[in-house]
Amino acid sequence: MHGKRLLVAVIVLPLLYLYVTKLPQDYFFFLILLVSVVAQAEFYAMYGVRGMVKIAGIAGGIAVLAALHVSRDLLPHALFAAFLVISTMRLVGRRDPSSSLHDMAPVLVALLYIPCSLGFQLFLRTGGPEWIVFLFGSVWAADSLAFYIGKTFGKTKLYPEVSPNKTVAGAFGSLAGGAGAGWLLKLAFLPAMSSWKSTAAGFLIGATTIVGDLVESMFKRDAGVKDSGSIVPGHGGILDKIDGVLFAGPVLYWISRAFGLLT
Repeated sequence: MHGKRLLVAVIVLPLLYLYVTKLPQDYFFFLILLVSVVAQAEFYAMYGVRGMVKIAGIAGGIAVLAALHVSRDLLPHALFAAFLVISTMRLVGRRDPSSSLHDMAPVLVALLYIPCSLGFQLFLRTGGPEWIVFLFGSVWAADSLAFYIGKTFGKTKLYPEVSPNKTVAGAFGSLAGGAGAGWLLKLAFLPAMSSWKSTAAGFLIGATTIVGDLVESMFKRDAGVKDSGSIVPGHGGILDKIDGVLFAGPVLYWISRAFGLLT
């Protein structure tokens, strides 16, 4: 299992780095779109969403990201149009009105959870590919240090009802990993950013990564599955790989705006 994980990382990470840093914004949009569609499909499979409602949900996710790619002002219109289509598909697809809210809830939650969250990476990418490298590098460092410190020193469970393997020591590792990576990545990719701002941003990314991981674990526990999918050998599903960055992306964008680094 660990050999598969390492092989995937060695092959995929350099390719992703080149793709993100060397190709224009439109190519990054198509990458985010592909990831969003697959992650939404995994989420719907977890909750047994099928048929026209599932198709409408995925189409709504595509519309949301397309709207964000063209103009941020279009987001409310895209979201409401998606709601109209999804509710209409539930209305005509099943005449029994009972459980209609229950049927629609995971479809609509997925819209906010996946494409809307990923859309913030489109905003970050407009400031340059270095922001995407900063985001993923900080999340990766936070995850990695959380794993190794938690495995070595972790005794007190952080949130056993949701994720029995996460520990308080691992959470501190996530904070330290994010902060350290923020400081280091600033030196290589964002020299105009002050050290304290990059460290603070990395620290908050480390904190948000913990929350993102726990939220996805909460959904998986609720759905009764171990992994969101099996598309990535040795890693589970796409949603398993992006759970931390789904929340960290918006937070980094808000931080960068608060610091006056992006518009």
